[in-house]
Amino acid sequence: MAKVLYITAHPLNEDQSVSLATGKAFIETYKDVNPNDEIVHLDLFKENIPQIDANVLGGWGKLQKGTAFEDLSSEEQAKVGRLAELVEQFTGADKFVFVTPLWNFSFPPVMKAYLDSVAVAGKTFRYTADGPVGLLTDKKALHIQARGGYYSEGPAAEVEMGHRYLATIMNFFGVPSFEGVFIEGHNANPEKAQEIKENGIARAKDMAHTF
Repeated sequence: MAKVLYITAHPLNEDQSVSLATGKAFIETYKDVNPNDEIVHLDLFKENIPQIDANVLGGWGKLQKGTAFEDLSSEEQAKVGRLAELVEQFTGADKFVFVTPLWNFSFPPVMKAYLDSVAVAGKTFRYTADGPVGLLTDKKALHIQARGGYYSEGPAAEVEMGHRYLATIMNFFGVPSFEGVFIEGHNANPEKAQEIKENGIARAKDMAHTF
């Protein structure tokens, strides 16, 4: 049995969001194909994802100097403790499914905050004499991303930084398998929007059988 983290980053619902509609089709098909797997949904717009701020940096600094967790301020305890929960949950999963729209060439900022929360030395990577080495070498990941325009090829491909960032961070963590399902062009070609969406959903369902 595998544990799957289904991580979504969109403030709307499946009826309003192409990425969430595609993600829902994927995860429902995945459940049918893998009924014994555990699925944990993290809706990042509803979860408590602390920003790395002065309280976090101050709390981490105190812990590194030997201060007991109980002696941190209440703000430091709340944020540092929550970040510890998130990275433990992340490293305890076997598979990751990220669902995002393409916003301003990237993804919603809450996704960056989440990735910051799990990029922890000794948990997802470690430092060595030859540089950092990823520790998640037995995981796999998928990114489902909706793009209103076309970014798979041509000049716009160079400015797509959402999937590219996720690919970089998964590689940094040592994740050996990272794939993508992209739904694009539905805003650029509204007359084909439904066809584009249905095609993306079909591809996501196909992916669910092999992921």
